[in-house]
Amino acid sequence: MASPEPHHRVLTVALVAVLALVGCAGDDDLDDRQAHVAARGAEVMPFDLDATTHVFTNTDDGGIQVVTADDPSDQTQIDLIRQHLQQEQNNFVRGDYDDPARIHGMDMPGVAELSEGYANIEVAYIQRPDGAALVYTTADPDLVAAIHAWFDRQIMDHGDHAEVG
Repeated sequence: MASPEPHHRVLTVALVAVLALVGCAGDDDLDDRQAHVAARGAEVMPFDLDATTHVFTNTDDGGIQVVTADDPSDQTQIDLIRQHLQQEQNNFVRGDYDDPARIHGMDMPGVAELSEGYANIEVAYIQRPDGAALVYTTADPDLVAAIHAWFDRQIMDHGDHAEVG
């Protein structure tokens, strides 16, 4: 009777091949999602994603979202960043998270919770020399978790245009 070892080897090779294909498909899906997010983002955000960077930093009481021009002398991008983040701050303090949902999808993690709990979240706008920031602060641990989930999705979706702070 033949040893079962060659049979196991074939199964192992087949399993590795399937996992590699699944991994590649996942990368393609992520690349496609990031391309769609960039296209939708261009409809919502007035600045050039290829000339700017988003940095998302989770904090114990919320998070900090910073958007900066990659070229600190690019006043056009800096002005567009500031204009957009001021508008978003005005929207968020009213519970209007439609812009991020339009970019990332209506089922974006955290958006429903942030929209519902907006009265318990302080959103502060801070101007920076190279762009602007929004600081999200809340004492509600569920809303902190929602902010973190929301940031995590944005980091994933924006790909090379975003960084973890």
